[in-house]
Order: sequence, then structure tokens, then C-alpha cells
Amino acid sequence: MRTRHPSPVRTLAATAVLALSVAACGNTSTPTSDASTDAADGAGAQTSASASEKPVEVSDLDPRAAITYDGGIQIVDTSDGSVVADIEKEGFLRLNPAGDGRHVLVSSSEGFEVLDLGMIVTPHGDHNHYYTTTPKLTGAVIAAEKPGHVVTNAGKTAVFDDGTGTVTMFDTDALEDGQLSPDELTSFQTKDPHHGVAVPLTSGSVLVTEGTEDERHTVHERKADGSIGAESTDCPGVHGEATAQGEDVVSFGCTNGSVVFRDGQFHKVPVPETYQRSGNQFGSHGSPYVLTDYKTVEPVDGAEPEHPTKVGIINTTDATTKTVELGSAYWFRSFGRGEAGEGVVLTYDGKLNIIDTSSAAVTKQVDVVTPWTENENWQEPGPNVKTAGDFAYVTDHATKKLHLVQISTGKLLSSLDLSVVPNEMAVIDAELNH
Repeated sequence: MRTRHPSPVRTLAATAVLALSVAACGNTSTPTSDASTDAADGAGAQTSASASEKPVEVSDLDPRAAITYDGGIQIVDTSDGSVVADIEKEGFLRLNPAGDGRHVLVSSSEGFEVLDLGMIVTPHGDHNHYYTTTPKLTGAVIAAEKPGHVVTNAGKTAVFDDGTGTVTMFDTDALEDGQLSPDELTSFQTKDPHHGVAVPLTSGSVLVTEGTEDERHTVHERKADGSIGAESTDCPGVHGEATAQGEDVVSFGCTNGSVVFRDGQFHKVPVPETYQRSGNQFGSHGSPYVLTDYKTVEPVDGAEPEHPTKVGIINTTDATTKTVELGSAYWFRSFGRGEAGEGVVLTYDGKLNIIDTSSAAVTKQVDVVTPWTENENWQEPGPNVKTAGDFAYVTDHATKKLHLVQISTGKLLSSLDLSVVPNEMAVIDAELNH
């Protein structure tokens, strides 16, 4: 089924240079993973296809989902649920789209590893040509002690190493060959290691957090020459970011209301609560609204964590926020955005809530997964929502299913069987970047 129907100072960290130099000098047909070299032929097949594999031209491309499980990563064709590749890899793995419509950055014990999902779109005049290859880990790695946030914006991709406080960036289209050479990377150091984030801007500046492992409250604009431009120090517990409609419009989560960077300045978002954390934020380049979680109970050691039922919607044009009551709780993997700017939130009752962000109202509810509750350990499998275009992809770990919902109509289109218990997920639609 066709699912689209109805720059900083170049001070490259030595660790990244070493990792990428090794990758560049090694045998590119043998990626640095535990995957075998057999071509994928079904759910049990393992793959790390040769870099010399010839792409096969096809009539069209369906999005592919990369899904982690205990022991590896499966890449699934979302049109029929077939397993395109199954890559063995140990450890807890996180997945982030690299921003080019083809690659995913895998956070592992080695750092940020490049995973090629094997979908190629080649523009040719008034039409495109489509090709597929076998998905594989390419062998390219940006070394990191504690790989953290990955952000794509303004044609660049930035990764943050929480263990060292190092920000590393590259032009997103540098991944065309699946490799990242040292001269394709730029890097700079924050003052102290912390759980941080960096957002590249079209101006060449970077919005970056500063802080320590124990405290962080600062976001500032680091200009291309290394000097500091605009700055906000009123963002305690800074965590989570989202870009919105407009040139260089970015929202950051704090514990006293969010802060929005717009028109070269930071603007505080007022909230009625003394404590208000929106540490998970989801934006859309076609919408001025940012969808967030909305917590109002300050954590206390030993107390039951808060499970909010309200979400927030930030209007970045005037730095104001509204809330929407969903009547059921959610977690950080519950969120997505539709191509028309809709908000998408999966709640404990198994419903996918579709929100008109301009009016801050739920317009549709779709029964998708079995009712669930959040795990005490966030790394354990739970439902996961990802969006691409007008479609929401929802995993159900309890039934080993991948569901497809059309956001604009609120219709459940398909429910595909998975051969593994799904955990993290990334969905890549190659055409959305062309």
C-alpha cells in the first residue's frame, strides 16, 4: 500500500577525528556492527549489505521504519510489514532521523552510528527516480561518551555529547555517501558536561545550552566566530527543543515555563504555575505552534512521578501558551505532528488524539492500541508514535503491532504484525526531503 495516498569554529574533537578516521580507512563493506552479511530475506535475516551493492530502481518508495528491540534493529517496509533488514546489535539503542530522508543516527555505546535505510530519491527534471538498497550500518561513527540529543535545522545536523559537553555538526547533505569525514564536521565545547542540546540556525549561529550535571538554566546564541549573542538565563532545568514556522524560531523547555527564540531574541512564555515543565517539545516548520507535555508537580525523591493528562500548545509568535485536557495520561514517546500542523498524542486509554493546534482543541480520537500504562523504567518497551507527512505510525509492544493512521481523516488504515517486541522507532519517508 502506498502510504502517501488519500558556521562554528572548526575545533573538531579528537575523539570524533579518531573514530571517523578509522571508519574512513577501514573496509567499507564491513560496518562496525555485529550484523552478518547475508541479504535480508525475512524476519530472521541479518544484514550489513556491502557498500558496493548496486541500487535497484523501483517504481515508488514507501516509508521504512527502523525499530529497535532487545538485540538489534529491524527495518520494516511500512506498506506490508515485511522485514527489509535485521541488524544484530546489543545494548539500549536510540534512533534519530539524520534529516536527509535516508539515514538515521543510532545512539549506542560507540557514539552516534550512521544507519542507512536504503531509500534513494533522485530528482530528474519534472519527476523523480526511486532506488532501494539493503539497509546497513555504514561504519561511520561520531564518537561520544554519552550520546544525547540530535537536532536537524537550517540544512545542518547537530549532535550533543552529554559526557563531554561537545557539540558536533555537519551539513545534512554530507551524508549522501553514508560517511562523515573529519573535514565534514565542525565541533565546539560547552563549558561543562551536561544533558544539553544545540540547534543550528540559518544565520550560522547555534543556540546551545550551558550548565552542569547538577544545574542548568542557560541557553545562548553562539555566533560563528564563537562570540555570544542573545542569551536567556531564565530557563531552569532546560530540556527539550522544537523549531517552528519562521526563520530561526525555536522553543526550549524549562521548569518555569518555556522560552522562545524569535527575531534574534529570547522571549519568556508566562505560565500561571510556579512549577511548569515542558521538557518534551514537538514542532513543525509549517506551523507557529509547538506541542509540549505539561507537568506542574515538582518531582520529589521517592514520590510517584506525575502522569499529566493535559498537553501544552505554545504560540511562538507571541510567546503564549494554552493547554488541552485529554482525559488520559501519556508519556514522552506519545507525540507527533501532522503535515498540516496537527498535534498527535497517544494516551493510556489507547486512543490517538488529533489536535487542531490553532484552536487548541481535540478534533478526532482514534482507537489504536490496547490500553497501557507507562513503565517505571523508561527504557523498557512501550507504545511509540512517529509521524511522516499525513500519517502516524504507532507501535503496540503488547501485541507486537505497527499501526498506520491517516491524520487528516482519523482513519486506522492498517495494522501490521511485527516479529519482535518494538521499543524505539524512527520512520523515514525519503520524498519528504525532496
